[in-house]
Parts: sequence; structure tokens; C-alpha cells
Amino acid sequence: MASSDPVYLRVVDDLRRQIVNGSLAPGAVVPSRAQLTRRYGVGETAARHALRVLTTEGLIFGRVGSGHYVRERATLVPLHRSRFHDHHAPLAADLHSQGRRVSWVWRVERVRATPELADRLRLPEYAPIVRTRHIYRSNGKPVQLTWSYEPAELAEGQPVPAEGTDSRKSVVARMAAVGLNVTDIVETVRTRVPEPAEIDALDLCAGVHILHLERTHHAGSRPLETSDTVVPGDAFHLVYTLRP
Repeated sequence: MASSDPVYLRVVDDLRRQIVNGSLAPGAVVPSRAQLTRRYGVGETAARHALRVLTTEGLIFGRVGSGHYVRERATLVPLHRSRFHDHHAPLAADLHSQGRRVSWVWRVERVRATPELADRLRLPEYAPIVRTRHIYRSNGKPVQLTWSYEPAELAEGQPVPAEGTDSRKSVVARMAAVGLNVTDIVETVRTRVPEPAEIDALDLCAGVHILHLERTHHAGSRPLETSDTVVPGDAFHLVYTLRP
């Protein structure tokens, strides 16, 4: 490390090394600010900044009035995006195939399309749409948050309760019921910092980014439904099957 590097990086590098090699095992108490200042000969500001960096990296977490602890090392679960695309709950079906139990709740409401959603659905701005919010849990822990949107006209004649815990029809089945066949599904993926509401909904630790999947079902050139799904980036990795 160059002599011009901030002094707190020396603390960060040493603690990170101990966490990676197991000297500080998952669940272990991380030295307090006072202990760090004595051990490394740095000021309290440097010690506080070092703990903040390690928290942001997702290596440690803090408990109010208790201190900081080493986070458990997550085992990434594969999400197979090329399977179960016509299932009413693709994530649940995928995790179930891996021997995991999944439950979910959903809520439906009529809203007006924002300019962004209107563009994605090729509708006039503020056109009526149906918005559905799903929260999925595995072993009681929230693992996925999904918002889906479709033109209100396509939802007419298919009344559903405002909320529930049972299974809804898949997008493919719902569109087939109104005479529309899904011809292709386009999905884009990006990683980003979660918003406060997403942190609360998914019970995320500081420093954890999310994977954001935007998926749109089409009938030819016509968008039928679009959705935004977020999952914790430290819990899942995405698997796609490409046909030659």
C-alpha cells in the first residue's frame, strides 16, 4: 500500500484479510473503534471510517449498542431464468425444484402509467394500468420483490381479488385467455444500490446490492406486460440457457 494512501485503509486491509482467511470467523465480534485505535495506532475517525467501509462491502454488520460482527458468507443460489417462464410464479417453481419452500403474497390495484411505464408498454402517458406487487419468502426470509404492470384493457373480464396468497395464472395463461399469444419475452439485468423501501421489504444488510431484472412479454411488436423484479445480490446468481 502506498504511503500516500489514507491511514484507515491499513485497518481495512488487515481486517478484510482476517475475515477472508477465517481468522475472524462468521459471527465473530469485530474490534471496537477504541480497540482499533490502540491496535493500529490510528485516530478514532480512521477507525470509524474503516468499519464503515467494511460494512459497505458487506463483510460486517452493526447492531445498535452491541458493536460490529462478521457476516455469514452467503452461498449463492442459482436462478434459472430460461426455465418456468410460463409458470405463475417462476422463482417459486425454480426454488421448489431445488428443494426449497417458497411462499408469497400479492396485491393488485389500478393506477396510472408513469411516463417510463407508458413507454415500456407503448401506451399514452397516464393511461390506466393494473399493477401487481409480489413478495416471495423462502424459509420465512424475503427473497424477491416484483412489480408487474399490464394495460387495464387486458385485465378487463379477468377479475381477481385485490390481494391474496394463492396462485394467480401466469402471464402467458392470462393473455391466452383474452386471445393473445406471447411470442417472445425480453429480459434485461443490472445491479444497483437498493432504495430504502427495497431494503425494508427484502431485509437487506448494509452494503448489499440488488439484481434488478426488467422483463417484458410481447405479442409480436405489442408489449402485453412488463415487470421489475429485484433479488438480493448476495443471495442469488442468474443462469441462462442459450440455444445454438
